[in-house]
Amino acid sequence: MPSEFTGKHVTVAGLGVSGVPAAKVLHGLGAHVTVVNDGDDERSRTQAAELEALGVTVRLGDGDTLPEGTELIVTAPGWKPTKPLFTAAGQAGVPVWGDVELAWRLRGPDAAPWLAVTGTNGKTTTVQMLASILKAAGLRTAAVGNIGVSLLDAVTGDTEYDVLAVELSSYQLHWAPSLRAHSAAVLNLAPDHLDWHGSMEAYAADKGRIYEGNRVACVYNVDATDKPSTEDLVRAADVEEGCRAIGFTLGTPGPSQLGVVEGLLVDRAFVEDRQKNAQELAEVSDVNPPAPHNIANALAAAGLARAFGVSAAAVRDGLRAFTPDAHRIAHVADVDGVAYVDDSKATNTHATEASLAAYESIVWIAGGLAKGATFDELVAGAAKRLRGAVLIGADRALIREALARHAPEVPVVDLDRTDTGAMLQAVQEARRLARPGDTVLLAPACASMDMFTNYNQRGDAFAQAVRELGA
Repeated sequence: MPSEFTGKHVTVAGLGVSGVPAAKVLHGLGAHVTVVNDGDDERSRTQAAELEALGVTVRLGDGDTLPEGTELIVTAPGWKPTKPLFTAAGQAGVPVWGDVELAWRLRGPDAAPWLAVTGTNGKTTTVQMLASILKAAGLRTAAVGNIGVSLLDAVTGDTEYDVLAVELSSYQLHWAPSLRAHSAAVLNLAPDHLDWHGSMEAYAADKGRIYEGNRVACVYNVDATDKPSTEDLVRAADVEEGCRAIGFTLGTPGPSQLGVVEGLLVDRAFVEDRQKNAQELAEVSDVNPPAPHNIANALAAAGLARAFGVSAAAVRDGLRAFTPDAHRIAHVADVDGVAYVDDSKATNTHATEASLAAYESIVWIAGGLAKGATFDELVAGAAKRLRGAVLIGADRALIREALARHAPEVPVVDLDRTDTGAMLQAVQEARRLARPGDTVLLAPACASMDMFTNYNQRGDAFAQAVRELGA
């Protein structure tokens, strides 16, 4: 495959974390590379200078015009399919790949198989759990894709892997038409990125691409009932003969499923006589943290690992060894009998719904940029768990109005400020509302950029405010 790039005119659409590595790899393979980029800021100029020093042509400030002679476009995953560049490519018969597609095609004949994960929420955690399990089994692996090692680095570097745990977004899957994983999982589906995809149906279809051509297992969420469901995506996929549909559930599993029985994670999919038998994999307490949505993540990771032939003992050991990233339902401290939990990564209603379901009595800190979301269903479902709510951020009124409609008895503090110091006041107000045994939960259901650089900074501000309470 690499020889096919020699002398080929390839346009890389977008600089950044995917465009720069793609340009370097293609240039190294002998392609004539032109990079086009919408922005012309200081960071872009620095990246452009680095590439130009190698002999790559870079065009800043115009990402819409197709360079003359282009035979292939390799795009950053975030570029919308409606961009004029891609319209022109379609009219000229020029194929468009993403960096995932490029990585897939650059794999060698003995390349490590991919165990792939997508979903609206939980992708990163599940892939990291999966990598931990694979390592516990003694396999050479890495968490790659949207996290950790770049896929291009993984397939073109010198490190040899037995198997890769791959996180894929809907954007990446849209631009990866020939991807064929060993096994794959769709964790859940909820409205997200609809401005990019155009509709929920298109978003789900791009997620469903992860199942195309699977060889061993399509892992899906039995408990997901929204339409289209993850099971619907499995049914629609064109897989290899013999590939199995493997469900995961927080309830008692049926045959060909993984689930939970009396505090145990069990497997009725990869055992002999699965009509009658089940294999204990781990205890629920081995999952960190053992919140319901995280147990679901662990079951999905276990399903993919078992599809690859990993032992039950390695599943248990890998889950025990796993430590979640910061700002994902992370316990910060207990102050005066109240637990303070940082789930700043809960940037949409689906993730926040899962977070709220993990606790019985909650003082909820929420708000930020709503990204077009509505909150009625979320608030109605969580109303009985709410001791109080403290609202921050630009679109907090949307949550306040939903609380007035569906939880009018819940006391609400509306902080009319969007400076970063609002978080300290929010935590102080939450402390006033909380009682011993409660959980003060930062699960904003919104993006952070109205007040913070990103969700990490928002979570750090929450943790710092909690530490000040403790002091």
